[in-house]
Amino acid sequence: MNFWSFVLLILIGTYLIHVDKSWMQSGRSSEDNFAGVESFLNYAYNLVKPDDSKIFCPCSNCSNRYRHMRYEVHKHLLYNGIKLTYTTWYLHDEGQDEDSDESDESDSDNDGHDVASMEQDDDMHGLIEEVCPQDPNGDAHKFYKLLEEAEQPLYAGCESYSNLSFVVNLMHIKGIGTMSNKAFGMLLTLLKNAFPFCEKLPTTTNGAKKIISNLGPHYDKIDACNNDCIIYYKEHANATECPTCKLSRWKRQGKGSKKKGKRVPWKVLRYFPLTPRLQRLFMSSKTVVDMRWHFKDRVKDGVLRHPADSEAWKSFNQILESFGMELRNVRLGLATYGFNPFGNMNLHYSIWPVLIYPYNLPPWMCMKEPYVFMTLLIPGPKGPCHDIDVYMRPLIDELRTLWEIGVETYDIYAKQNFQMRAALLWTINDYPTYAYMSGWSTSGKLACPYCASDTSHCRFSWV
Repeated sequence: MNFWSFVLLILIGTYLIHVDKSWMQSGRSSEDNFAGVESFLNYAYNLVKPDDSKIFCPCSNCSNRYRHMRYEVHKHLLYNGIKLTYTTWYLHDEGQDEDSDESDESDSDNDGHDVASMEQDDDMHGLIEEVCPQDPNGDAHKFYKLLEEAEQPLYAGCESYSNLSFVVNLMHIKGIGTMSNKAFGMLLTLLKNAFPFCEKLPTTTNGAKKIISNLGPHYDKIDACNNDCIIYYKEHANATECPTCKLSRWKRQGKGSKKKGKRVPWKVLRYFPLTPRLQRLFMSSKTVVDMRWHFKDRVKDGVLRHPADSEAWKSFNQILESFGMELRNVRLGLATYGFNPFGNMNLHYSIWPVLIYPYNLPPWMCMKEPYVFMTLLIPGPKGPCHDIDVYMRPLIDELRTLWEIGVETYDIYAKQNFQMRAALLWTINDYPTYAYMSGWSTSGKLACPYCASDTSHCRFSWV
């Protein structure tokens, strides 16, 4: 052995002794983890045989039971995280102690014949690794602060109402009774004077609104053209007339109008942002576990009981592996249909709500009222028909952001922040509405969207 070979062996030995493993305890989205994964691969492949291109994968899913190429191991470690108990890399030629040897070898000796352990490993696929608890982000901090306020009693010894719940009930009465702000403020002042021990009770309408402002969901009012050409949104937010039909944004007020001097739009679209409501499903300890049901607790016996059992769901996870590996990513369904809010009193008015369903939840929850999110309320008096895409634009923009970028969300179960993404997988509607939503004509000789040009059709003629 020459001198330089001896020096090289010393350097390699020094590297093996002082290998840094602190990155294993950092979050999967941290820069330390990215660098640590790369250092592990360099370490493992420096010791692999020249004619062997595969190594055991130590990710939380494979658990050193399978051998993969370098790029596959790299992908698994980034998406699944490394197995935290694998502190001595004995399968990658690092020195080992006897205790860790026995436990890890028993895992690695399982070649897949033990069905029970395989099912357990499958259930652990994509689950959140135990990491150091993280502080809630800004949105979550506001939410938990609101929960703390909700637990504070209206006065000392009061068990029926908290200050927050009492104000919410008063605001509900105000809305149901169409009480003016002035009358409501007078009522608050009267209650405050009559019950001075209710120290935190507001005395004005604005004070009451400030207390419940973080409850949500808030909504945005977006003016729309009377002919359904555009909505005054983003690049048209400050426009005063429709660029397509040149109709003024505002109605003309007559001489005897009580709203003289106030500009009134032709139509107003109500938009309820979806993102904060999806975030709260993970912030709340009552729903965060249910958002994992589709993967963790669902019976996987091949019977179709939930959208997660469908081939569409499974194919989506296979095609978009990075999305499917994060079990907290949300799959959504969208439903819309017009109805007459005035019953039989007015047959010439149709308003269209657009509803979103989170399919991560179990079937006995995802279709229940608390978890059905109205995102758009498209105004009448007539339905949007083929111009529904004009009104869908705010929701589509938000869904694109949730799909491409995601949003930082706090998971109260894992006590960590993660980047939540969402995908719209299905729409629910009748056949005429299908034409509006998809742009495919469901009438005429090519009415079937599946058969297309091969549709079997015949024409009826009236004699």
